[in-house]
Amino acid sequence: MTKNLKEKKNIFSRTFYVQTAGCQLRVKCIEPEPGTLLKDRPTLVFLHEGLGCIEIWRDFPETLCESLGCSGLVYDRRGYGGSEMFEGPWPVDYLEMESLTYLPALLKECDVDNAVLIGHSDGGTIALITAASQSNLVSGIITEAAHIFVEQITVKGIRSAVEAFETTSLKERFVRYHKEHTERIFYRWANRWLSPEFSNWNIQKDLSKITCPVLVLQGEDDAYGTPAQVEGIASQVSGPVRVKLIPDCGHTPHFQAKDTVLSEMTRFIKGLF
Repeated sequence: MTKNLKEKKNIFSRTFYVQTAGCQLRVKCIEPEPGTLLKDRPTLVFLHEGLGCIEIWRDFPETLCESLGCSGLVYDRRGYGGSEMFEGPWPVDYLEMESLTYLPALLKECDVDNAVLIGHSDGGTIALITAASQSNLVSGIITEAAHIFVEQITVKGIRSAVEAFETTSLKERFVRYHKEHTERIFYRWANRWLSPEFSNWNIQKDLSKITCPVLVLQGEDDAYGTPAQVEGIASQVSGPVRVKLIPDCGHTPHFQAKDTVLSEMTRFIKGLF
């Protein structure tokens, strides 16, 4: 069921719900103006961060799709935003669960068989795992601040986020997106990353299965990860890889260095046509 229809320059978007993999997901489809979508171009699939949703991307997906003449797909993962809630804590393999179950099912339901996965933070990790297991659907991936193992800087950053959530206006910011589910979503994410059983989580064994081109982006001042994450991805994927460490930039390059990120992503995706 269509929820709304918006127009931005030469881009149209609609938000609707999809029933797939045993749950209901809220999805936004982005389409260029009729006649401007070029044949055989990939669909850009945007994968949000660990506390994200469709709206938290703002207009970045539309801007990138418009510059490339590509369609786009943005969605709230199960347990986030307007999608069906997930009961209980995240399992230790919650990122693998998204990558192996929900995302492939959504792509199939939406008839996407040529995707460029663009993932931020948790979304970047999901892009990597999905590309390793669904090579027939993925023609390229872009990661921003992805994690392939747990670092102490990550744990420290999440502890700081917990303190900010409890003592500043951070909670109110997320209430705009997750409403009455805000506390459940926040603490489920934080508690999983801070749990002892998650300290050994690691996906490096799967990286060699990634054969498509990869663009790896990270801010030099990222409070949640060191360049070891970037180096680990670049050294272990099997496909061609480009790395960009962005100066004077923290954990969210597509906002904090928007022009640089748009330029890097546009050049990378054009190389896939």
